[in-house]
Amino acid sequence: MAQSGSMISGVAERYAGSLYELAAEAKVVAKVESDLDRFEKLLDGSEDLQRLVWSPVFSADDQLKAISAIVDKAKITGLTGNFLRVVARNRRLFVVPGMIRAFRKIAADGRGEVAADVVSAHALTSAQQTELKAALKGVAGKDVTINLTVDPSILGGLVVKMGSRQIDTSLKTKLASLKLALKEVG
Repeated sequence: MAQSGSMISGVAERYAGSLYELAAEAKVVAKVESDLDRFEKLLDGSEDLQRLVWSPVFSADDQLKAISAIVDKAKITGLTGNFLRVVARNRRLFVVPGMIRAFRKIAADGRGEVAADVVSAHALTSAQQTELKAALKGVAGKDVTINLTVDPSILGGLVVKMGSRQIDTSLKTKLASLKLALKEVG
């Protein structure tokens, strides 16, 4: 299973690398990144779209027609729209979330930034995001781009993944550690 995951990761990185090269050449990296963010939000918000992406039942033609209609309706045009069509034609839609993550990382590297995935229990204000970016910049030594996700199940605190490092200050983890410590004592 680990090998399968690394194969998918490799496919995602190759596609994202190719997209980044084309976007950099055309000087549209920010637009492509914005379009990919919009597509990711569409994907996260639609069970039907998730089914289209993940289900092996749909043919390449069905996926291509559906993705074409979706990107046209969402006004995702140019390089990003064509990219998503190629991915659908090649039956690689299931790798799109990994491609988006890989593209963000490559784009951040190109800008001299490092990306951090941050999970919080509630949405952070812009002031909190600015403070978090400053703190992470002190750790990383580079500007930091934050990909923020809200997950109420962590109860409070943050989970920050930056490169190979993870900092987990969530209440959920602290409570689990306390529960484990109490079991060891009793």
